[in-house]
Amino acid sequence: MTRRYFSQFASLLAVSLFAAAAAHAQDIKIAHIYSKTGPLEAYGKQTQIGLMMGLDYATGGTMALNGRKIVVIEKDDQGKPDLGKNLLAAAYGDDKVDLAVGPTASPVALAMLPVAEEYKKILLVEPAVADSITGEKWNKYIFRTGRNSSQDAISNAVALDKDGVTIVTMAQDSAFGRDGVKAFKEAVKKAKVVHEEYLPPATTDFTAGAQRMIDKLKDQPGRKVIFIIWAGGNPFKITDMDLKRYGIEIATGGNILPAMVAYKQFPGMEGAAYYYFGMPKNPVNEAMVARHYSQFKTPPDFFTAGGFSAAMALVTALKKTNGDTHADKLIPAMEGMAFDTPKGKMTFRKEDHQALQSMYHFKIKVDPAFAWGVPELIREIKPEEMNVPIRNKR
Repeated sequence: MTRRYFSQFASLLAVSLFAAAAAHAQDIKIAHIYSKTGPLEAYGKQTQIGLMMGLDYATGGTMALNGRKIVVIEKDDQGKPDLGKNLLAAAYGDDKVDLAVGPTASPVALAMLPVAEEYKKILLVEPAVADSITGEKWNKYIFRTGRNSSQDAISNAVALDKDGVTIVTMAQDSAFGRDGVKAFKEAVKKAKVVHEEYLPPATTDFTAGAQRMIDKLKDQPGRKVIFIIWAGGNPFKITDMDLKRYGIEIATGGNILPAMVAYKQFPGMEGAAYYYFGMPKNPVNEAMVARHYSQFKTPPDFFTAGGFSAAMALVTALKKTNGDTHADKLIPAMEGMAFDTPKGKMTFRKEDHQALQSMYHFKIKVDPAFAWGVPELIREIKPEEMNVPIRNKR
């Protein structure tokens, strides 16, 4: 090869490599950090399915926006805070992702928040629940489509907060559990909360905790309730202690369908749910339900809707910025932004970036056609009915 031809070849190669690099740089890169394994694996898998399904739906099946391909990089935090923190730093720093979604567990989310601030990139929290994520630990790079503990608590108080009701709470000894109980107690105005029981997140033997709760309730007059805030496992094993003997009932919020198999034991039990596929009536939910049945032959679940909502929020925001992924463009675009989801319209509150959203007051009924206790809708609790506290220090 002559020097002239070599020079031309080198120039063409350089142009090709530059074009390839430029094309690659045009991708919108999203890190999804979630519990692919670990105690909340089932929740994480649903979120991932919903996120990918939602991105496909929101982009009309193209997985692209303004000519830029959307690429999702998945990372497994295993439910471990330090790992989640390191994975997010690696995603922002090494993988050069534009923004991130996740994680599943609240302790992991709390570890990740400062990383988003350090790298000045958006972290869209879905589905971690602890109030402190959009409360005292919050920073301006954090948005959340997932509901928070206060939204769970205020909506569940609708079902339980009545005169003559005595309540003890049972929750996991974690940010999720403690924030949930704190918010629930603040929301209860008429009933009495006489005891808080916190147990290790991986508890399988509830005997000691159940006995303490029974002792607090058994001599109380009127209606007696154990309100459960729990993720994973089987907290309903407390019923092995024959609660009915003492006139004690249990109450809890919604959950994933496998967990709601246990609800069949409690027809008439009331609570408030984040989502159940048969409750919302809107085109986005209809599309998600149809797609999920087509792909998996089953209905979408609790956290599938969350992942789908996160996708809808991201695409709506990126359309507003014409594909600009820089935080200084996304933050003002997302503050106060309304977007469609399977639950209907959500809005990011400007003050703390928490998505305000509907919740669903339900009563469990037993239907032989379903393996789980079916949450029958009593009424939709609209965002404007819930005075969700602003807990950050902005």
